[in-house]
Amino acid sequence: MKILVIGSGGREHALVWKAAQSPRATAVWCAPGNAGIALERLARDGRPVECAPIGAEDLPRLLEFARQRHPDLTLVGPDNPLAMGIVDLFQSAGLRAWGPNRKAARFESSKVFAQQFMERHRIPTARAAAFSEPGPARAFAESLEGRCAVKADGLALGKGVRVCSSMAEAAEAIDDFLIRRVHGAAGGSVVIQEYLEGIEVSLHAMVDGRTALLFPTSQDHKQALDGDQGPNTGGMGAYCPTPFLDEAGIDRIQREIIRPWLDGCRSEGIDYRGILYPGLMLTRQGPKVLEFNARFGDPETQVYLARLDNDLIDLCEACLEGALDRQGLRWRPETAICVVMASAGYPGSYVKGRPIRGLTDAASWPNVKVFHAGTARAGDEMVTAGGRVLGVTAWAAGLEAAREIAYQAVERIRFDGAHYRRDIGARPRTQGQERMDPT
Repeated sequence: MKILVIGSGGREHALVWKAAQSPRATAVWCAPGNAGIALERLARDGRPVECAPIGAEDLPRLLEFARQRHPDLTLVGPDNPLAMGIVDLFQSAGLRAWGPNRKAARFESSKVFAQQFMERHRIPTARAAAFSEPGPARAFAESLEGRCAVKADGLALGKGVRVCSSMAEAAEAIDDFLIRRVHGAAGGSVVIQEYLEGIEVSLHAMVDGRTALLFPTSQDHKQALDGDQGPNTGGMGAYCPTPFLDEAGIDRIQREIIRPWLDGCRSEGIDYRGILYPGLMLTRQGPKVLEFNARFGDPETQVYLARLDNDLIDLCEACLEGALDRQGLRWRPETAICVVMASAGYPGSYVKGRPIRGLTDAASWPNVKVFHAGTARAGDEMVTAGGRVLGVTAWAAGLEAAREIAYQAVERIRFDGAHYRRDIGARPRTQGQERMDPT
């Protein structure tokens, strides 16, 4: 089976790595891929993965490439091509593409749509309202005493959210989005949500339009600095599973969030096939949705696929065929953790082209996989080429053992200005004392 993966980050490296393990995979391409992806080999026969230098948002060239190579299945990683309608485009050309179509991708591409959908179908979420003018937006933020999240309506590379603790911070965020347009058209409208207290977890589910198979919970670390300080990023690390939800809690999420969401999709003619990734806050009143994402999280993908025991190709096919009810998700018992190594300055400006040393040493450790996110080749050297550079992923029997292995591998990798958080996976020691009501 020939597989095409769209994207170039750590998430896509994990997708390629997992797809290449399938005995069914006879060829794997990635567009545009990265320097680490180009090193992968198929488990079946050692054939190398090929990277095609085509941007993930260059839909006409991606379609032309697919028509020439005839992949049996295309896996779409990033949010932007999904929002642009790459799945619809490929399907119209008779090509199978895994991921939500353009209509379904609105759950991520429009925070306003997602918020209003939740309100229509009584899915638990924060008190919120949408605005396109700064005056009414400030008035609503004032009613929340400035304790709120200000979110750009559209896609903003995971950086279109400001969590505010004062009216001054809220006003600045509103003006940045609606007046100064720091996120361009993505911030033409904003959703302002009340601040929710609790424990934030990342929930993922594989959806085939009728059935949703829940993954174990994971937890991302969004802020750039230890202790959840500093600016918001695309994600500085993750681990799976978390200790924050028991069986009763999972059942409650199925009952109060996933089932109403599926019913709402059916009633509104939304044929959702792919990954649904709702970010949840576990409050004392119960789970509440912060936002929806229409693709795998990054770096959550890295820890999930390190533990997934299923053949990824089988799951994606079942998803497209509406046959997930005949599948069961199988997970390895280990805990997995991913520590992101970033360029100095990320999520702001940063320098590219820094030589990376120690990758072979780190990769030689058992139960370690170094996923590349922003890397490139410069002659014989591997160099930095992005804000998030590497996702050093490890798995072991228990969180502490996994953390120790991951950080030992991180310490063997060096590049000028390398920055990473040192507290990934340390949250269970400081969080998790709250228990939500299981009813």
